[in-house]
Amino acid sequence: MTTTINRGAPAPEKSAAGRRGSHALRWWVLAVLGVAQLMVVLDATVVNIALPAAQQDLGFSDGNRQWVVTGYALAFGSLLLLGGRLSDLFGRRTTFIVGLVGFAAASAIGGAATSFEMLVAARVGQGVFGALLAPAALSLLTVTFTEPSERAKAFGIFGAVAGAGGAIGLLLGGALTEWASWRWVMFVNLGFAAVALVGAVLLLAKHVTTERPKLDIPGTVVVTAALFGIVYGFSRAESHGWTNTWTLAFLIGGAVLLAAFVWIETRVAHPLLPLRVVLDRTRGASFLTVFVMGIGMFAIFLFLTYYMQLTLGYSPIITGVAFLPMVAGMVLSSTTVPSLLLPKVGPKIVVAGGFLVAAAGMAWLTQIGLDTGYATHILPALILLGLGLGGAMSTAFQGATAGVHHEDAGVASATINTSQQVGGSIGTALLSTIAASAASDYLSSHQPGPAAVAQSFIESYTTSFWWATAIFVVGAVLVGVLMPNAVPVPSEGEPVLAH
Repeated sequence: MTTTINRGAPAPEKSAAGRRGSHALRWWVLAVLGVAQLMVVLDATVVNIALPAAQQDLGFSDGNRQWVVTGYALAFGSLLLLGGRLSDLFGRRTTFIVGLVGFAAASAIGGAATSFEMLVAARVGQGVFGALLAPAALSLLTVTFTEPSERAKAFGIFGAVAGAGGAIGLLLGGALTEWASWRWVMFVNLGFAAVALVGAVLLLAKHVTTERPKLDIPGTVVVTAALFGIVYGFSRAESHGWTNTWTLAFLIGGAVLLAAFVWIETRVAHPLLPLRVVLDRTRGASFLTVFVMGIGMFAIFLFLTYYMQLTLGYSPIITGVAFLPMVAGMVLSSTTVPSLLLPKVGPKIVVAGGFLVAAAGMAWLTQIGLDTGYATHILPALILLGLGLGGAMSTAFQGATAGVHHEDAGVASATINTSQQVGGSIGTALLSTIAASAASDYLSSHQPGPAAVAQSFIESYTTSFWWATAIFVVGAVLVGVLMPNAVPVPSEGEPVLAH
């Protein structure tokens, strides 16, 4: 076997010799990566819809129910950076395939679960293998599409999948739970994984390396513990309050360990996360974009789902269908903005503008009431949110991996996934607390009764939407200050073996 000589556009100060970037099968590779990414993203929301049915079937308590969600989030969020670095060290193809097979196996165990403990263990397994799979998929995209014009299209499509997957998960979860069984929410992953696995084996070239892989063990241990503490701390804040001793211990401990991790990375010879990946302004601002988006998007999916089901009386399937205009807006903007608008106005304008459009959509949602209509109050808001977030997310995905050398592509991809995961954890805790406080304040100042309780829910939703609006506006300002307005440069291809 020989090393291929197909040339992609190199990262700065690197030769493209012996590296494969854009190539004949690239669009099929994108399809494979998109299927795998959809499977991982779906899992964040598809299980939520099925939880009540699973709880009734397996007989676990309301207090334990959160562990089905938290178990996945903890494993996924804390291991992402390790998963990304492993894909850099041992090959993205290998890591991708191991992640796929493991995720499918964990899903099969979850679908066949006969107890609460078995279900949670399966969810933790999904998180572990998802932490291998998600960074490998994005980094494979990064080193495969190295021609600037095609790169914009590819990241647009991938961004659409990543952004719309949560809403699709609500629809799929509702359909499977209502028409089949909650177990099919887990079993459906076997179909996604099978398609992606066949494509990966047939299409992905084998990575070649001339250097012995080295892993930053101290950095790995410290950052894994730090991310675990932060994600778990915010999870406890939602259920036990912000002043709870253990909540504070995990949050403060996680922050201290994160600071220690940064210090370690400046001292070790082979850092887990080379600081050059984060300190580049385009990449740093892109990570921040996805972090802010993770906080704000939580309000859309959770509180709007509650509103449509509890206040308007929609079924799970109808709720999922109601989110489809947002999916359409995301797909439209994700696939057109990076190739048409980004080269003309630059990423700063695209991302900041996307945040402001999304903020307008979120502000529109603050006008909902007990009997407002879908067409007048929800539909326009969802379209604006989809258009704004889709363009911003696909641009951020492209910027987060801009100009990285192939040996850093995995950890750069993991960092953007980590930003999104931690942002979602903060959004869950922060906005849930704000919503609960708004409902309590309303009830304490009004005559108790069914009407007051119903209106207190509306107050909790609209208060959360106002906060999410402010978060998106702050995101627009931060991006406007921090992000350079230069179009992101492509990454280099990676060394691979010829077939």
